[in-house]
Amino acid sequence: MQKCKGGNTGYFMPPCLSDCWLLAAIASLTCNEVLLNKVVPPEQNFTDEYCGLFKFNIWHEGDWTEVVVDDRLPSYMDNLVFMHSADKHEFWSALLEKAYAKLHGSYESLKGGSTSEAMEDFTGGVTEMFDLKKAPKDLLTIMLKAHDRGSLMGCSIDADPNQLEAELANGLIMGHAYSVTAVKMVEIQTPGRSGKLPMVRCRNPWGNESEWKGAFSDESERWKYITDSDKEEIGLTQEDDGEFWMTFGDWQSNFQKLEICNLGPDSLDDDELVKIGKKRWEATSEVGEWIPNVNAGGCRNYLQTFFTNPQYRVTVTDPDEDEDDLCTILVGVLQKDRRKKRKEGLDMLTIGYVIYKLKDPDCGPLDVDFFKYNASVAKSPSFINLREVCGRHMLQPGTYCIIPSTFEPHNKGEYLLRIFTEKANVTHEIDEETAIQEDQDVKCYNVILPGTKQMLPQGALSEQYRPSQRRTEEKPPTEEEVEQEDALKRSFKRVSGDDMEIDAFELRDILNAVFKKEFDFDGFGVDACRSMVAMHDGDLSGKLGFDEFKTLWTDLRKWKGVFKEFDKDSSGRLSSYELRSALHASGFKLSNRTFSTLVMRFSNKAGEIEFSDFMLCAIKLKTMLASFKSYDAQRQGIAAFDVDSFVATTMYS
Repeated sequence: MQKCKGGNTGYFMPPCLSDCWLLAAIASLTCNEVLLNKVVPPEQNFTDEYCGLFKFNIWHEGDWTEVVVDDRLPSYMDNLVFMHSADKHEFWSALLEKAYAKLHGSYESLKGGSTSEAMEDFTGGVTEMFDLKKAPKDLLTIMLKAHDRGSLMGCSIDADPNQLEAELANGLIMGHAYSVTAVKMVEIQTPGRSGKLPMVRCRNPWGNESEWKGAFSDESERWKYITDSDKEEIGLTQEDDGEFWMTFGDWQSNFQKLEICNLGPDSLDDDELVKIGKKRWEATSEVGEWIPNVNAGGCRNYLQTFFTNPQYRVTVTDPDEDEDDLCTILVGVLQKDRRKKRKEGLDMLTIGYVIYKLKDPDCGPLDVDFFKYNASVAKSPSFINLREVCGRHMLQPGTYCIIPSTFEPHNKGEYLLRIFTEKANVTHEIDEETAIQEDQDVKCYNVILPGTKQMLPQGALSEQYRPSQRRTEEKPPTEEEVEQEDALKRSFKRVSGDDMEIDAFELRDILNAVFKKEFDFDGFGVDACRSMVAMHDGDLSGKLGFDEFKTLWTDLRKWKGVFKEFDKDSSGRLSSYELRSALHASGFKLSNRTFSTLVMRFSNKAGEIEFSDFMLCAIKLKTMLASFKSYDAQRQGIAAFDVDSFVATTMYS
C-alpha cells in the first residue's frame, strides 16, 4: 500500500471526528518504518490482484488481530469526512482508521481517548504517562533508554478551555499532540561551553509551519556550534515541515505531558530489532477478571474485601546494568473491551494496583491479616478511569505480590496485567491446590446430644471422634468418654429403632429439631440430608449406622461453630467474600477456580451464603474430595474413573 515516502514524512489532515488522539498515534507510528509495515502490510496496492479489501494488524487486548475492511470510505462532496492524508492519492491512514473503528464497534466508539491507548494498539507496548511538572529526576535517562528501545513518545501542552489549539508566541500549539521522534546527546562547542547537550526532536503531525521558534529552531544561529557531521548524524533538516529540535531543558519547560509507549517482546521480532539496532524489554502477562461476590474486592480502603482480589507473584532477580542493586519494573493493568461496551452503557472502570514485598516467596494467597500489618512498597500513580494504568518502579531483587483492582468493590470487568523488566522475570497467579487440610488444628465446639438436653463440653469428644484431626497415638477411651458414647448411642436408638440405622428422612427430623433452635432458617431439606448420608455411607446402604452418624454429627457441629465465628452480626448469613476464610477454618484449601464455582453454586442473589447452604457446601466438598482421593491411586492429583464410577460418585453426593 502506498504510504508516506520513506515511512516518516507523511502528514495528516485533522478529522472532524473527535479522535485526534488516534491521529497523533498514527503520526508517531510513521516514525518507525518497521512498526508501520507490521500494522500496514506494504504489499497491498490498487493494482495487483486488487479485490477491494485491505488488511491491517492491530494489537487488541493481548493478541495481534488481523482486521479486514473494504475500500469504501465516508465522504461528503467528494472529500473524505474522517482522517485522511495531506496527499489526496494516499488512503492508508483513512483505511487504518476504518479498521480501528471496526475493531471497536463503530466510528462513534472512537470519540474521546488518549494517544497512549492507540499507540499500544499499534505496537503491543505499555504506555507510561508523565506530568512534566512532577517529572522524576532521571527523566532524561528514561527517555534516552526509551529511544534506544524504539519506544513511541508523544508530548503536549495543556489546552486553554477558552481557546482551541491556540498558538503560543514561541510557535508551539496548546492542546496539540506532538510526536517525540528522537532524544540525543549532541556534541556542542561554544565560547562558554563544550560537551554533550541533551536535545529532543519533536514533530507536528499536521506538517505545517507551526514550529518551535526558540533556541535551536530551524532558523536559530545556535546550530553553528554543532559540527556539520553531527548535524548529519542527527538528521537535521531546516525546513517548514513541522519537525524541530529543542534542548531538553527548553522542552521540559514548555511541554507539560509526556507519553512513552514501551515496545513489548512481540512488537518486533529479533531480526527487526537487529535491523534498527534497538533493545527489547522482557515481559510477562496474565489475563484475569474481577467477579462480583468472588474476587472484586476493591482497593485497600476496603480492607475486609481487598484481600479477595486476584494476587500475582513476580520474582525479579537481576538488577539493571546501570543501577545499584535495583530493578526497573513497569506494571500495566489494562481493562478489556470497555470501549466497545459503551453502547451497553458501560464506561471505563476506575482501576489501579498495589505491590507488596513477600517474605515467603512460596506463600499461598494472602489473607486479610497480611494487609492489616504490612505496608505496600509501591502502587499505581493513581486509580483512574482510563483503559490502562501504568507505573514505573525501582525495586530490590526479590519476590513481590501485585494486586490489580478496581477502586470500589463489586465491579465486574476483565483485565490484562503486563509486567515489563530489563532482565527476565517470573510471574504467576498466587493460588493453592484444592484439598482437605488433614493436619490442621481444627477447633472442637460444644456438642448437644440429639434428643437430649445434655451438652458435651469443648474437647470432650475423644480423638477417635474427630476425623478431621490426625491421631498421633492410640489411647484407650477414658471412663467418662465411654459414658458419653453410651448416652449418644441411647439418643440415637430412640430415633433409629432396634436396627440402629437412620435414613435421610429420619436424619432430617433429628437435625431440624436441634439446629432450628439455634438458627432462624427453614431447616435442612431431604436433598441436603441425602448428601449428608452419602458423605458417610461407606457401604452404600442409603442409611447411617451409629458410627457413621457419630462422625457426621462431629463434622456438623464443627462447621456450625465456624459459621457462627464468621457470622459476626448473627444474621444467619455470610458474605461470599468471607466464604473462603470460613472454609479454610473448616479445614479446606481451595483453588481460585474452585472457590469461584462454589460462590456461583451456593450464594443467593445478594451474594450471601446462608447457614444451610454453607453446611451443604462443606458436605459436598468433603464428599467429593474423599471420592477423588480414593481414585487417585498414585497420589499425583489425577483420578481415573470409568463411566459408572464417575456417575455414581457425582450423583450420590
